[in-house]
Amino acid sequence: MPVLRGLEPEPLRLRPGLQKFIGRRLDLTSVIAGTCIILYVTSLALEPKAILHPAGFLDILAPDGDALTRLGMTGGSDWAQQWWTLFTAIYLHGSLLHIFFNVMWIRNLGPAVVEFWGTSRAFVIFTLAGAVGFLVSNVVTGHYSIGASGAIFGMLAALIVYGRRVGHSALTAQVWQWALILFVMGFVLRGVNNWAHAGGFAGGWLASTFMPTSAERREGRAAMMLGALFALVTVVGVILSFVQALLPSRP
Repeated sequence: MPVLRGLEPEPLRLRPGLQKFIGRRLDLTSVIAGTCIILYVTSLALEPKAILHPAGFLDILAPDGDALTRLGMTGGSDWAQQWWTLFTAIYLHGSLLHIFFNVMWIRNLGPAVVEFWGTSRAFVIFTLAGAVGFLVSNVVTGHYSIGASGAIFGMLAALIVYGRRVGHSALTAQVWQWALILFVMGFVLRGVNNWAHAGGFAGGWLASTFMPTSAERREGRAAMMLGALFALVTVVGVILSFVQALLPSRP
């Protein structure tokens, strides 16, 4: 697994009292990966019988579709009425291998994106890329979809934009190579949403193009508020999806 070395994740700034209460420093990459893992375990707990009958090696510990819908899977005919699933689906995964590889990429790419762009802007890039990826997928295919891979492609795009902006040709070439390999693999493996990958890459490219890097400008209140808004939409979206799944369906 390729790693961008020498880059430590920028910690979230907490109030001193809260910092002392938590007892350790949190970083954005850990928060994102931890959220993915928590929701994955939750999806398994909601329908535990489903994990006992995998369809194949790639489906080991695969959550039930109903459980994923309750937590905010996106797609289908009514996704526009449940637009928040564009955000919640980023943190849902369909099998043990699915979440393993996505968390691995998040852990390896995330610190570099945070280092170059800052915590809030990195979260905005990650979230916008994932949401745009699902938007493209829903409009083009209408298929149900989950996973952080669109957001991961957005982080790859952000690193390419950064390399081009600062003239770091080695970084740009390396990340382009990773992006192309992952995109080609999407046509080889079954069940991969290449539309979400392409949309996520485009979303990450556009978001990072119009954002200053950490070296150019410190993060302002606007970026922090937008990041907080995305986080709020995601949390509330999971709750809304769960509540709506419990309501009786209309005739």
